[in-house]
Amino acid sequence: MESTEALLPREKMQRYGIESLTDVELLALFLRTGTREKNVLRYSQDLLRHFGSLYGLLSATEKAITQIDGMGIAKYAQLKGIAELARRYFSLRVLSEDSLLSPEMTREFLQSQLADEEREIFVVIFLDNQHRVLKHSRLFSGTLSHVEVHPSEIVREAIKVNAAAVILAHNHPSGHAEPSKSDRLITERVVKCCQFMDIRVLDHLVIGRGEYVSFAERGWI
Repeated sequence: MESTEALLPREKMQRYGIESLTDVELLALFLRTGTREKNVLRYSQDLLRHFGSLYGLLSATEKAITQIDGMGIAKYAQLKGIAELARRYFSLRVLSEDSLLSPEMTREFLQSQLADEEREIFVVIFLDNQHRVLKHSRLFSGTLSHVEVHPSEIVREAIKVNAAAVILAHNHPSGHAEPSKSDRLITERVVKCCQFMDIRVLDHLVIGRGEYVSFAERGWI
């Protein structure tokens, strides 16, 4: 029998839709129970306060989570399962949608794929001339602070799938999204290489922890 502690968020969802729930209420919906001292809403609120945000909680380590009273390995696994479901959802959504409908959708997808990586990963999204997604690939992986990018390989992959445009992205495991000088230089090299084959580089996004920088928004592309 389900705990009555989670009924309030569930009833609110049924009446107003899932979008109406706060982060605290969403978390309570999944956790279902609190502790002897705290009901599930108060417990969820304290968890988010401790970790700073829902993102901070879902990206926390096993040690950091399980040392919290009431958060054992089962709830840690549950939280990690939620995060992985979200990552897979965005991955499938990008491939199944007719197009990348908005910059927000692109950022959400890339953050779901890259924000928790411990090494720099360079991702390329390949699009047709209607900006429909043909493919997305993790083309290059590197170290904690560097990834070697080969523009010719990006062009080669684009030609294979007959892409008319690409979106570039990579993460900064440090959490800070501000692009480095080398980030800007490699972007210029990729843009020039793609121009020879009439392939447009629409953007390069640098993904940090809870933040991002778009080259297009800054006028660098």
